[in-house]
Amino acid sequence: MIFLFNIIIYKKIDISEIQNFVHNLSIYEGIKMRYILALDQGTTSSRAVIFDEYCNIISMAHKEFPQYYPEPGWVEHDPNEIWASQNSVVIEALSKSNLSKYDIAAIGITNQRETTILWDRRTGEPVYNAIVWQDRRTSSMIDILKQKYGDDYFQKKTGLVLDPYFSASKIKWILDNIPEARQKAQRGDLYFGTVDTWLIWKYTNGKKHITDPSNASRTLLYNIHDMRWDEELLDIFDIPKSILPRVVSSSEIVGYTSESSYIEGIPIAALAGDQQAALFGQMCFHQGMAKNTYGTGCFLLLNTGAKPVLSKNRMLSTIAWKIGDKVTYALEGSIFIAGALVQWMRDELGIIKKSSEVEEVVNKVKDNGGVFFVPAFTGIGSPYWDPYARGLIIGITRGVNISHIARAALESIAYQSYDVLKAMEIDSGIVLKELRVDGGASQNNFILQFQSDILRVPVIRPKVIETTALGTALLAGLAVGVWDSINKIESLWQIDKEYKPQMNQNEIQPLLNKWWEAVNRSRNWENFK
Repeated sequence: MIFLFNIIIYKKIDISEIQNFVHNLSIYEGIKMRYILALDQGTTSSRAVIFDEYCNIISMAHKEFPQYYPEPGWVEHDPNEIWASQNSVVIEALSKSNLSKYDIAAIGITNQRETTILWDRRTGEPVYNAIVWQDRRTSSMIDILKQKYGDDYFQKKTGLVLDPYFSASKIKWILDNIPEARQKAQRGDLYFGTVDTWLIWKYTNGKKHITDPSNASRTLLYNIHDMRWDEELLDIFDIPKSILPRVVSSSEIVGYTSESSYIEGIPIAALAGDQQAALFGQMCFHQGMAKNTYGTGCFLLLNTGAKPVLSKNRMLSTIAWKIGDKVTYALEGSIFIAGALVQWMRDELGIIKKSSEVEEVVNKVKDNGGVFFVPAFTGIGSPYWDPYARGLIIGITRGVNISHIARAALESIAYQSYDVLKAMEIDSGIVLKELRVDGGASQNNFILQFQSDILRVPVIRPKVIETTALGTALLAGLAVGVWDSINKIESLWQIDKEYKPQMNQNEIQPLLNKWWEAVNRSRNWENFK
């Protein structure tokens, strides 16, 4: 103890170094360290991350899986490929860690949310591919419902706007279009789940068909006030209640991995949608705190406390988490294309060979050369919610080069985030004081500096940017006693880098004005005749 004190006082070593020392000492001295395995099942890849009780990452494994685009605007995954990829990274992460399954105190699961899977509960086989949250095939169905009911009817119950993004219309499409699917549902032989439900069902060998409120609240079928599946909404979408999972809290032991699993006997102790998990992992535990995850899309959440705030600016009111009997709510803005834009520049345009190269390309020019990029590849999300918008690059002149286009692409991520956060401020009456950021694209210094410039607030990146995985690990650890309180968890959060505004306000407003004009020109393009 005296040794550690001397290190802290005289050497001023970072706390993470102390934590690593303690971890290594625990191994040497035989002290029992507790570990949490986080399963982070995302849109393009599956991850497994093992954390110790100081939130250090002990090991991590990652594996991409195929994306399927059967028709324009359609996006699908194979549920069995999701399962296989997730299971393989669990094995890999354990192998890298030199730990055994007996060292794992609990498992937390976090997942891409609205993505919809229906499977035969007797055979365990999906009746169709998973329809991904990005998929727009049900746009015409949603248009009909809007004309009949309007948005307000659904928002008052679910906190959501009526959009193909959410699970309900995807479920209905499968029931209506896949042979025998509806008959199986009516016989009680069909199960629906978001990806968390599918993984739990697989890991428990079919014993548990469950979800948590953060995922249930993304279906357009869950009443966020009454905390139940809504019978009237089920009737509207013609979905049998029998196919829906039981809703449990976000932090409790809900089951154990099965004997047939490589990791049998471990308690599954947390479930949370990926963005809610990231909010928890960023330790945004108090009303008014906000985070932005720069992943495949951008997802911004603002903690609104114990009561939902129904948006007047087309934000989403959603359940952040439920711990015990206490429910915490959030406002959310969803941006469909963010990190996926960098992938597109890499895979389709060949502007870069690796995603990490994009910052170097962008820094070759001092500005965007007058170019603005609206990445509405599958429509545009918050606060516009236009499924018929399409991508647009405007302002091109003879002097524009690849670097200008790449810079405009990265700037579009920050512009979209700006629009969402300003709408949230108006809805909630909360003035943003800082923005905590994470996700793969948060490693890009250009994006974060530009984000701080146009928002005029500090943008803060934590040392652990795997906050989605960390959030579900923290929720799982709370359930099994690795941490005894929120206060204990809060003390573990550490800053990696803080970005402060540098641009002049007079420079910012003209850029925003042109961005908004570009967005307007991209809207409803698909319907233009």
